[in-house]
Amino acid sequence: MKTTYSLTLTGAALLTAACATTVASDGRGISAEDYYDMVQISSPQLSPNGEHVVFAKRSMQDDKRGWDSNLWVVGADGADLRQFTYANSDSGAKWSPDGDYLLFSGSRNGDSGLYRIRLRGGEAQPFLQLEQGSVSDFHWLPGNQQMLLTISLKTDVSDPMEKAEDDDDTADVWEARHAVYKRQGGYLEHDSERSLWLYNPEDGELTALTHGDGYDANEVQLSPDGSRVLFAANRHEDALEGAYSQSLFVIDLQGNEMTLPTDEGRASQARWLDDSRIVYLHTPEAYADTSLKVMDLNSERSEVLVETMDLGPQGIEVLNGALYFVADERGSRTLQRFDLDSRELTQLDGEGYSLGQAHMTEHGFVATREHEAMMPELYMHRWNDNGDVDGHTRLTSFSHDLRSELSFNRYQRFQVTGESGHQTDGFFLEPLNRQPGQSYPLILNIKGGPGGMWGHQFMQEMQLMAARGYAVVFVNYRGSSGYGQDFSDQVREDYGGADFEDNMLAVDYVLDNYDWIDADRLFVTGGSHGGFLTNWITTQTDRFKAAVTQRSVSNWISEAGTQAFPPESMRVEFGGTIWENYDYYWDRSPLKYADRVTTPTLIIHSTDDHITPIGQGEEWFYALKANDVETEMAVFRGEGHGLSRAGRPINLVDRLNRIIDWFDRYND
Repeated sequence: MKTTYSLTLTGAALLTAACATTVASDGRGISAEDYYDMVQISSPQLSPNGEHVVFAKRSMQDDKRGWDSNLWVVGADGADLRQFTYANSDSGAKWSPDGDYLLFSGSRNGDSGLYRIRLRGGEAQPFLQLEQGSVSDFHWLPGNQQMLLTISLKTDVSDPMEKAEDDDDTADVWEARHAVYKRQGGYLEHDSERSLWLYNPEDGELTALTHGDGYDANEVQLSPDGSRVLFAANRHEDALEGAYSQSLFVIDLQGNEMTLPTDEGRASQARWLDDSRIVYLHTPEAYADTSLKVMDLNSERSEVLVETMDLGPQGIEVLNGALYFVADERGSRTLQRFDLDSRELTQLDGEGYSLGQAHMTEHGFVATREHEAMMPELYMHRWNDNGDVDGHTRLTSFSHDLRSELSFNRYQRFQVTGESGHQTDGFFLEPLNRQPGQSYPLILNIKGGPGGMWGHQFMQEMQLMAARGYAVVFVNYRGSSGYGQDFSDQVREDYGGADFEDNMLAVDYVLDNYDWIDADRLFVTGGSHGGFLTNWITTQTDRFKAAVTQRSVSNWISEAGTQAFPPESMRVEFGGTIWENYDYYWDRSPLKYADRVTTPTLIIHSTDDHITPIGQGEEWFYALKANDVETEMAVFRGEGHGLSRAGRPINLVDRLNRIIDWFDRYND
């Protein structure tokens, strides 16, 4: 389906109010343990001639604590799907410009680095192993003679091919000198950077282009003629103090660099239109509108193409005089085309689905497709003469056997209208195999964020709840992406206000429209911002029989001082620091009202969470215990903020079971 609409979402076409409610009725309900039989597809790449696709398939390790990753190749017509490597460590493959062989990241006999393998088969051969640092991205220069590498490396290392000196006599200590000092995954090494290097495979010579300035080179793009490199970097003097900034730079292969004159703020997703013009996104400050601009590098002048890009482009590609990209859009993740001449934005594909991992060339695009009742599989999409999508071909069926055993319901979509007149999308999932005349419990499942969007993505969690006899409702509350900048902005400095109202509106809508929902058996869960809202809701109402709060925030004051975001980010998000706006931080902290809570609560948290650190769960556990609330806390050792999506499989499955088991305990 193709839909053309204005660049603000005012005129955007809506999905139908209700999708087909059942996909299959003769299978069993999904279990948490079915996760062990699922696979993941990543980094698909279409060959230069458009005839083959390579991708990485990740499958469960026997100990259920990790993933094996191998390369697979398939014809773009869906024929001859085959496993291509077997080392269980391979990913990130790219084609050589002539399409004769693949270059990928992998490991053989304990040696990690880049490996090369020919399309016609044979053993993978070492291509580049570094003694220090690691290659995070690579691009072939025209002619297959040299490569542009992005290497993560300590700033003071002049040659990545030399071994590091032994530092066994150094104390086990780490220093923080800047406000930006950690992220999810651990503490930052301020003496490291991502820099650009040229590599000559013939003589093994590495030549630095940007190394040594202490700044990361991001979003690297080769010019069409291969003579210059476009990249983004935050070189603001207060970059490590949290300055909202990113500029654009061009460097030639001799190391001559030019800073492009972009306005203050963040320039991102810059792409070459030709050898002298680029397009890019520009956002002047956090929560401001993002514009689309074009710059002529000869005159260094920019022109605004679109004042407000409400849809939030992801992975822009320049093809045949147009920009193609994927974007969140009202619960779907769709393919969009922006015509540079007419300045018209057109939805090409993906309504009712989510497209992911997209790789686009002049031959078409390859991407995963999924929705709430369809696990992700890889598809090939061809362009027609007008640049529209001319159908799609399924390339993989890895989930076919598992899917054939299972029954899923699809979401029913609805809208609620708040006191301000705003409209919000909600999604409702019926229990599997619901029987007429019976009443059923309802789970309010709250997404994180507040940015981001839920909708037509496969989420085992939702289908598991339905399989266990629960109806489920969720809402893309104000603050979510996919609905325009104004919608996203409405939760700013109103945590526990706009987001709370929208979730309660969704619950009330379901109770008003489905008389078989038992209003006395309501349950609530959510993670991250959804965990905060779960805590907040139980301080504001006793409507819910039980709650499961995950990676939550209970106290914005202690959260501000221990999580990964610097003071500057909190100033923007909360209207000031703790000392400048203390009342807001404390008044919107669930901890302040913990003595009101009566809802039995399971707390799920992880030891290595740096977004909502473990102390947030511990404070909530202490508060509920102190106020005689039935509560338990499950702490996952070694997991981070992404447990629910990227945790060790055995832990992810355990988490799923704990949520439903807790609700079952109070479902009477």
